[in-house]
Amino acid sequence: MSEEIFKKVVSHAKEYGFVFPSSEIYEGLGAVYDYGQNGVELKNNLRQYWWKSMVQLHENIVGLDAAIFMHPKTWKASGHIDGFSDPMIDNKDSKKRYRADQLLEDKIERYQKDGKAQKAADLQEAMDAALLDNNLEAMKQLIVDHEIVCPVSGTRNWTDVRQFNLMFSTEMGAMAGTEDNKVYLRPETAQGIFVNFLNVQKTGRMKVPFGIAQTGKAFRNEIIARQFIMRMREFEQMEMQFFVRPGTQQTWYAYWKEARMKWHHKLGFGTEKYRFHDHVKLAHYADAAVDIEFDFPFGFKEMEGIHSRTDFDLKNHSELSGKKLQYFDAELDENGKAYGNYIPYVVETSIGLDRLFLATLCAAFKEEQVGEGEQKETRTVLSLPPALAPVKLAIFPLTKKDGLPELAREIMDNLKYEFNCFYEEKDAIGKRYRRQDAIGTPFCITIDHESLTTQTVTIRHRDTMVQERIAIADIQQLVQNACSWKTLLD
Repeated sequence: MSEEIFKKVVSHAKEYGFVFPSSEIYEGLGAVYDYGQNGVELKNNLRQYWWKSMVQLHENIVGLDAAIFMHPKTWKASGHIDGFSDPMIDNKDSKKRYRADQLLEDKIERYQKDGKAQKAADLQEAMDAALLDNNLEAMKQLIVDHEIVCPVSGTRNWTDVRQFNLMFSTEMGAMAGTEDNKVYLRPETAQGIFVNFLNVQKTGRMKVPFGIAQTGKAFRNEIIARQFIMRMREFEQMEMQFFVRPGTQQTWYAYWKEARMKWHHKLGFGTEKYRFHDHVKLAHYADAAVDIEFDFPFGFKEMEGIHSRTDFDLKNHSELSGKKLQYFDAELDENGKAYGNYIPYVVETSIGLDRLFLATLCAAFKEEQVGEGEQKETRTVLSLPPALAPVKLAIFPLTKKDGLPELAREIMDNLKYEFNCFYEEKDAIGKRYRRQDAIGTPFCITIDHESLTTQTVTIRHRDTMVQERIAIADIQQLVQNACSWKTLLD
């Protein structure tokens, strides 16, 4: 049933202008997608929700927009050139390549669905141990022992597991073909923050603890890209690096872990849709890490990570660049001793905007039976929080004559500066309502002949389908109150 719902969400996303396969007229490009006219509005609103909560509402967090291209030494210092890879395995019959850990994770999910909880727990423990030790042979043996087959060929004719680097590389400058001209498309946005640490700290006169936030594109050469926009080769991240005094990182890690979960809960999709998953195998830079997972139709998957990155990044960039990336802390501790110069520790929050987009679509997508008897029908609706809706208000003249379009256009012209509006004259009013339900528009107003004399309209509420008569002069305040960012940020 969940797989069927996911198929409907993917189909809905294309049919109603949310997400299209990239370069579709050329049969598409694997794991690359374009956001359509409604998708780009929803995506922008989700990004804004994050930005307002992280930057606008925090006096000690500021924003940044770093370039995608960075000096190649950046990725040497960060560890990406030497260690940014996934364990891959090939099936010799289908010639298809898979991530070994994902094959094992899928097997664990199947065990759980089949009621084999102990088998699932044992395999999870064995996989975690293999990942922790970077034991590729052990991972291969688990695939063999649990009789995991290739989804395409149906055979178990596997190669050995090996590591595959995920970074895209290209060349910059006139001397193409030389190693000196090799640059990388950034695989994450965090490093742009770290190399600008001193620039932001000094020009903004920032005092520890403080944060730097950034949203932007990142690129990973995912071999196994699947589940629609869940795992793509070009995606968008929203990251915040919070710089703290050494020794306080665990306190701030706990703070941001709780704060970020509260942020997700405010979307109103249900607290049971989220859970924490602590990392067994920590990244080379971390002393603590947890994922916030969301219950997608295909199971709980990572949507956001909170990591205590220690001083790894600033220390490595300082050593490789020869520049002192330190902070002078003039304040005193409780014993009256000055802190002096130190390299700050970092707590990171990192969320995938595309995954958040997908989670929002999946949670908001509903099919409801409405009407009775011969009038009974299925209504497809996106129950989005009004602040996130691509269109806030749809404006419908009941007919195309008698001055109704003129009054409708006048209302449209007055309100389009305040929020995103949509105007339509075509088809019966019921069909127009259904189309707006499908894209998540919270309000529709209908201009009828009574509107010409009373200066009132009928406003329809998306979720309840209740209709009421209100004054034209009251439309703006009603919609603004319902769609205010305060409804999510308070």
